[in-house]
Amino acid sequence: MKKALLTASVHYHFTSFHFPLIDLLHENGFEVHIAAKSMPDKEPLQRLTDRIDAFYDIDFDRSPLSKKNLATYKELKKLIDSGEYDVIHCNTPVVSILSRLAARKARKKGTRVIYTAHGFHFYKGASKLNWLVFYPIEKLCGTLFTDCLITIGDEDEARAKRLKLCKAVKRIHGVGVDAAKYTDTDESTKNELRKEYGFDSSDVICLCTGELNANKNQKLLINSLQYLKESCPDFKILFAGAGDSEEELKALVNRLGVENSARLMGYRTDVDKLLKICDFVASSSYREGLPVNIIEGMFSKKAAVVTHNRGHDELVADNESGLFVPTDDPKECAKAFEKLYKDKNLRLEMGGKAFERAQKYSSEKVKKELEEIYKEIIF
Repeated sequence: MKKALLTASVHYHFTSFHFPLIDLLHENGFEVHIAAKSMPDKEPLQRLTDRIDAFYDIDFDRSPLSKKNLATYKELKKLIDSGEYDVIHCNTPVVSILSRLAARKARKKGTRVIYTAHGFHFYKGASKLNWLVFYPIEKLCGTLFTDCLITIGDEDEARAKRLKLCKAVKRIHGVGVDAAKYTDTDESTKNELRKEYGFDSSDVICLCTGELNANKNQKLLINSLQYLKESCPDFKILFAGAGDSEEELKALVNRLGVENSARLMGYRTDVDKLLKICDFVASSSYREGLPVNIIEGMFSKKAAVVTHNRGHDELVADNESGLFVPTDDPKECAKAFEKLYKDKNLRLEMGGKAFERAQKYSSEKVKKELEEIYKEIIF
């Protein structure tokens, strides 16, 4: 039987993004093996191992300068050299570099190597350090050790082709979202679900989904709440996610006295239900590739309040399917929240436009795009 090895920094990268690819490989007669670092939350890991043929727990470090990755590289190379894989499909920047270097010997024997870039670290506006570190390495790995580079956004596709990062540069529309799972709901069902979660029908709820970290910049959204205490008394922001910034954000909520408006809910597996009870979504990241959380909101017919970055700029049409705010101006963010809070018709109109824009990002569409690439490169 043919074999595929998929690599990424952590196991939940696959539960979040790659079930369409895993299904495609199985349908075409491949065993699917995964190498990633297992994280403490076992529920996503169990969902993943139920869908694949083998899981290798490798302690990858996301830092390109980590000495730990030397031992990790040796472990990965041993796996690849003995695995006799037909294809290695790597993800996430540092792991993709390690994977492609480790696969050099296997590639000479016929193994094909694919890299999906979920957002280059060298982009317009990125720091000089990012360009100095990541661009030369990607140029080297892309041109010498990669058979196909897959991009998921307009900006990265254009950059990869302009900089000639790989002989074969392909484009897919994100990683695929299950359109049937993320649907709108009627008011009666919405209110019943709200009761289950402890919210009132009169609340206007915003959902922010994602890891709690410095890049996601959730502090912008929390800081905006201090300007909405009187004008938007029933406004709530739900933060679905966990991460390094969790304690810092909790302290900020307490310091501003907005405990009634901001709910840090931790890691969630019920985002589809949370989308049904919310009125619109928000994302305040400095950097994004093509964010799944916004696409899920689009399929759920939700308007979005977002900051400018390549992913948000591609997905959201300003004043049509959402509102853009600066990354560092809580007052402007509060104005956007207040605008949607007070105008239900605007929320519904923008949500409808968002749904129209979402269609090309479905799992079904992305799976077909991946199949075309694999037909050309592997199948």
